[in-house]
Amino acid sequence: MKFGFDIDDTLINLREHAFHLYNKKLKQTVGIDVFQNISSVEIHEAFGLSDDEGKKMWNSSLEEIYYTSCPIFPGAVEALHTLTRAGHEVYYITARPKEHGERTKAWMQQQGFPVDDSRFFYGMQDEEKLDIINQLELDYYIDDKPVVLETLRNSTTKVYVKDQSYNRHLQDIPRVVAWTTFIKSILNKNK
Repeated sequence: MKFGFDIDDTLINLREHAFHLYNKKLKQTVGIDVFQNISSVEIHEAFGLSDDEGKKMWNSSLEEIYYTSCPIFPGAVEALHTLTRAGHEVYYITARPKEHGERTKAWMQQQGFPVDDSRFFYGMQDEEKLDIINQLELDYYIDDKPVVLETLRNSTTKVYVKDQSYNRHLQDIPRVVAWTTFIKSILNKNK
């Protein structure tokens, strides 16, 4: 079977990592409880930043956000290794900009993810992921962003949402809360 995965906020806890960096850079102490209740993908409003200020902050912080100590969600690396050991194909489909694609791939490999160069896609807009997912004829795809998941509603690919505060309104899409639980249930379904 073919499995596709978004990276940011699906396999790695990027937004929370950025949230902590923002607190440090802006010399603020916005609580984690605020982060856990943000209902949008963007985090800048929690720090009193306008949309323009938030975009500038994000873009000027990408190096730190992408390539420092961003934590991996518990069980994510092991789950993908379990899939590859069972003979399944694992694909990564990220909207990270092209200029960050190869470094992101190298970073993922350094973190222990099973990355095959020919199965790593980057540099598209969120809405364009659908084309790649359809071309690859994925059996399963997991992402966190509502805008991406909405484009996949009529796809033959089985879609899962990685649970986040900003996607809880998607009640009709199965959730990934814990990677170990997800992998066990998927492998049991496909026996």
